[in-house]
Amino acid sequence: MGRPSTYTDAMASDICERIACGDSLRTICADAAFPVIRTVLRWLASGDHPEFVTKLARAREAQADVLALEIMEISDTPLAGKKTIVKPNGIETTTADMIEHRRLQVDTRKWLMARMAPKKYGAKTTQDITLTVDEMTPEQRALRAAAILAKVKA
Repeated sequence: MGRPSTYTDAMASDICERIACGDSLRTICADAAFPVIRTVLRWLASGDHPEFVTKLARAREAQADVLALEIMEISDTPLAGKKTIVKPNGIETTTADMIEHRRLQVDTRKWLMARMAPKKYGAKTTQDITLTVDEMTPEQRALRAAAILAKVKA
């Protein structure tokens, strides 16, 4: 028997549950009990399963929270490793905490979190507006304020 390829609500729920627990879609689809990644992407792109798209978006937000927990664990847990440096007078090997590796792990997770749940983990943006109203007539001020509000709402 081959891999599943027909969309079912149960299969979609299983995929979303595993994503919410932190698994990647690539890892899930490597499991023979699940469809290949191409099939899942086709389900998402087809527009035939809007409930799956919604469930997956919620699962991605939950996955971002799992990544936040992983960041705490990575930050709190030293990781000893060997570092080898080739120098003109020979090879030097040291054993120490793998700070650079842990920093990369944390930064990668932060980047993913900002894309999975931008409202919660994305960069906050602000907009400064400076107006000089002394030189404007009341009508010009009203038009200018309306234009600024339209930009802010867009």
